[in-house]
Amino acid sequence: RGPRPDRQERLRLTTTTIKENTTMAQTVVAFEDIQSVVGTTLGPSEWIEVTQDRIDTFADATDDHQWIHVDPERAAEGPFGAPIAHGFLTLSLLIPMWSELFDVSGVSTKVNYGLDKVRFTNPVKVGSRIRLTVTIKEAGEVKGNGIHLVADGTIEIEGQERPAVVATFLNRFYQ
Repeated sequence: RGPRPDRQERLRLTTTTIKENTTMAQTVVAFEDIQSVVGTTLGPSEWIEVTQDRIDTFADATDDHQWIHVDPERAAEGPFGAPIAHGFLTLSLLIPMWSELFDVSGVSTKVNYGLDKVRFTNPVKVGSRIRLTVTIKEAGEVKGNGIHLVADGTIEIEGQERPAVVATFLNRFYQ
């Protein structure tokens, strides 16, 4: 074997079509090289618009029909001046944005393992656009030929100084 490539060389960048007429760089790393991405910041992802239809669909799925989410007329008179997305709707959009930014090759199973910390720091008004930036914090082996990956994510709102969500989320990848 020759010398081990440096960290940047071990990152395998590919371009993946995410949406029609949009391409973005996605970091794809081999299972055995996951440690090489610890400390790496990825993103931002593409913007996702939070529409009233998306909010209403989420309200139906979760039976959370609070007026600040689903009644545009009343919400316009409320504390935020418009309907706002459910915090958990915004959080759930972390998954497709994360998938745009990062993937692991050579695995049979990918698991969203949970969250260590979540803060909803700014409401997302209907019509806003959000995107994700992630820093890979740590990676370690787990039973069953797996890797446990910890990432710090920030979901920002276009044009806002404060982010919508700050979260530490956990992933597992198994060969």
